[in-house]
Amino acid sequence: MATIRRGRLTAAAILMVAVSLLVGACGGGGSGGDAKAGTATAPAARDQVSSLLKPSGQALGVVDAKTPWQYDIVTTFTEEAGRAPDIREYYSSWGEDFDAEGNAFLWRRGQLPMMALVPADTSLADIAKGEDDAYIRRLADQIAAYDGPLALSFAGEMNGPWNSWGPPHTKPADFVASWKHLHDVFAARGVTNVIWVWTPHVIDSGTSTKLRPYYPGGAYVDWVGLIGYYGPIDGVAFSSLFTPTLHRIAEFSSKPVLIAETGVAQSDQKEAHIRDLFRGAVKAGVIGLVWYDQRKDWPGGKQLMDWRISTSLGARAAFQVESARNGFGHSFKSG
Repeated sequence: MATIRRGRLTAAAILMVAVSLLVGACGGGGSGGDAKAGTATAPAARDQVSSLLKPSGQALGVVDAKTPWQYDIVTTFTEEAGRAPDIREYYSSWGEDFDAEGNAFLWRRGQLPMMALVPADTSLADIAKGEDDAYIRRLADQIAAYDGPLALSFAGEMNGPWNSWGPPHTKPADFVASWKHLHDVFAARGVTNVIWVWTPHVIDSGTSTKLRPYYPGGAYVDWVGLIGYYGPIDGVAFSSLFTPTLHRIAEFSSKPVLIAETGVAQSDQKEAHIRDLFRGAVKAGVIGLVWYDQRKDWPGGKQLMDWRISTSLGARAAFQVESARNGFGHSFKSG
């Protein structure tokens, strides 16, 4: 669901939240102009990233189109899931500045920020050629100045034809070249607090494109992040929804796997599907899953789906029991 656009708070609202809630939190480079070239990340942030590259246990996360400051999604998820999320994923459009203070706000409260960078209206071939390097350098410096870890996904669901950066609109070679270029510019600017998360959609009837041509290589990826939803279109069992893709990825990558976006559509089988998701995920050895707790049209506007945990008391109970029983919930700590 990478085509989601996120809203923005007004400057006044951000200032009020910052004054009231961010006392003592570590700030960053802000969203102003370029920082100095080669800005180095504080040792604490580098250490935090190092410890997260191969995490123990299974994390539980939530994804939403809202900004990091809009904390109500975390509050709602905590009430519905019975525990606070470990990962808070959000979307950022290509060209937007990095919100260092908002990400620090999340990290200080126990959520690893995960930014899904969406290259809408931007050619991946142009990115690879360096035509957006001024933006990439600015973004890199802003992230480097943020004293905390960031999981970063770029051009997620690159194998999905519903995206402008997916087939047949963009070649796999252009995706790989743009990913590597983004990664290389970040490295040249001294960014060491990023966990690079490669996020394809699961292989299904709508995304039959081979994944290996889209893989940038182990030197450019820290986590693999799969995207897939239980529903009438993708599938209704872990064995058919995620397992085939996990097998394909295992042929060319040994990186830890995070289910980076998932949910279970409302149906009379939702409780059973939730149980199947958690049991399948722990059996597969994933490092966590990130839940999409919203109602939204399926890509292409074909069908409205309700992915929320709270669609019924039974669904909510199944989520709480199965997530706890299978060991999901693995709090990250700010240092």
